[in-house]
Amino acid sequence: MNWLTDYVRPKIQGLLYKEIPDNLWKNCESCGQMLLIKDLEKNLNVCPHCGYHIRASTSQRLEWTFDEGSYTKIQLPKTITDPLQFKDKKKYIDRLKENRNKSQQDESIAVAHGKILGHNTVVAVMAFEFMAGTMGSAFGEGFLAAVRLALLKKLPFIVFTASGGARMQEGMVSLMQMPRTIIAVEMLKEAKLPYIVVFTNPTTGGVTASFAMLGDIHIAEPDALIGFAGPRVIENTVHEKLPEGFQRSEYLLEHGMVDIVVQRHALKQTLAKVLALLCNKNQPLEN
Repeated sequence: MNWLTDYVRPKIQGLLYKEIPDNLWKNCESCGQMLLIKDLEKNLNVCPHCGYHIRASTSQRLEWTFDEGSYTKIQLPKTITDPLQFKDKKKYIDRLKENRNKSQQDESIAVAHGKILGHNTVVAVMAFEFMAGTMGSAFGEGFLAAVRLALLKKLPFIVFTASGGARMQEGMVSLMQMPRTIIAVEMLKEAKLPYIVVFTNPTTGGVTASFAMLGDIHIAEPDALIGFAGPRVIENTVHEKLPEGFQRSEYLLEHGMVDIVVQRHALKQTLAKVLALLCNKNQPLEN
């Protein structure tokens, strides 16, 4: 037995090479650069190399949006968990449990109220981390609860969209949330309360075909995918090559579907200015 090779060297290597946790780094989805998660979060999940806006969690959205990250979340109404008793490779009810554990969210929407640079506002955030932000009966109830809160408090309503569309496991029940959310938006308009939609990447399917396109003001983060069907589906249907940047924020801005494209760092200030204009109030100069 070679004492130096078999015993001393492994001990030294064990001291020099410590195991690095795999949750410290993240690769940018656009440029591929390796980013330290701690620094990335300080930069609001925007890649410092290429400016790509990496998807944010629901809790991050709420923290970034409200003053000093202070807000009050509301309890959302309970609904039938599995209206169709759906099952594919696994039971729908089991998928819901998995997603709740993984995302730490009860459903694909969170609703809170608080101040945005001094403006009292109700905010709903779609949780893409929960079943890709899909819209089911619980989402519909959550959206209606947010609108009722805005009506009760006579406050503007902002929704951050991020969704893959309707939830297939709920079939027609999911599709019925489209007219329900549209009616809710009409209630806001009748009450003359501002309704602002902030599109984040991606916003697709029934969400785009319903409440997301009815805002008084449409704001989008850069390069967000916004549309009903995906680009590949459209290309395969029409058998034509789509224009460069089709269904992205900047393309929709050029064609009048989006009012403004805003970098994430400037989003809070922009929302405050829009709220001041729509609510006919003086805009606070400082946070």
